[in-house]
Amino acid sequence: MEVEAAPHLFAFGFGYSARALAAALRPEGWRVSATTRSEEKRAAFARDGVRCLIFDRGRPLADAAAALADVTHLLVSAPPDDQGDPVLDQQADAIIAAPRLRWIGYLSTTGVYGDTGGARVDETAPLRPSSERSRRRVDAERGWLALHAEAGLPVHVFRLAGIYGPGRSAIDQVRRGEVRRIDRPGHLFSRIHVDDIACVLKASIARPRPGAIYNVCDDEPAAPADVTAYACRLLGVEPPPSIAFEHALPSMSAMARSFWNDNRRVDNSLLERELAVRLRYPDYRSGLAALAAARTGSRHADDRRETTNEAGG
Repeated sequence: MEVEAAPHLFAFGFGYSARALAAALRPEGWRVSATTRSEEKRAAFARDGVRCLIFDRGRPLADAAAALADVTHLLVSAPPDDQGDPVLDQQADAIIAAPRLRWIGYLSTTGVYGDTGGARVDETAPLRPSSERSRRRVDAERGWLALHAEAGLPVHVFRLAGIYGPGRSAIDQVRRGEVRRIDRPGHLFSRIHVDDIACVLKASIARPRPGAIYNVCDDEPAAPADVTAYACRLLGVEPPPSIAFEHALPSMSAMARSFWNDNRRVDNSLLERELAVRLRYPDYRSGLAALAAARTGSRHADDRRETTNEAGG
């Protein structure tokens, strides 16, 4: 009897979210391959057991047919550039021809909805991006969904809210002394813990619905000033003084300003209805508390190791 090969995830772009999914799948026997633009990162990922290939615009996969021959699941997290989506532009034919593909996930952004003045949006809301970066995402989404409609590929689109997690959270900003508490009444942001992104992607893999679009965020949009204050409280640090948005605006980078252009409440109820997802961190408080606790535990472990070493153990 022929033994079925282990499922194989191939990630175009091996960033924060893709690595979280890989970390969740590999203990279950999955093989993981990915692309990177850096030879240095390629070597580092290889040491972690991930086969990594060089890819970016101008450097397509050297042998895409071979790279994708036994891939069962494809994750696309590489962002579009000013010329379009580099994966679609350079590898679409090889992806269409890949013989074993059962699931494709494209990681987009809730920025595609633009500014709604605080109104709630679900996956059926019109796309009115307010930045060039989000307009590129709309075009990329349409390109991937066209592959589903025209070539029958099992494409799923995931619109991610602001991502946080280990090393990338208000907890880390407070520890580094880099946080500001900017106040703009009525202006809310949605967030999602990186571990919950992996949870959502795994749920979709288990219950695929080609052509589906999902908002991926937690249950509670919140003001950034509230998130900062809570992180300070967890760490026993005095919160920085509140700064009115108008006063903070002149010192913001163009990237930071773009995040403040949009105010919307993102509806994630489809995740629960269709994928039966129960978020591990349904709000920023649970997510930050876990990060603070993990960091404290890690620091205490380091302290114990240092004590043992000093004692000659």
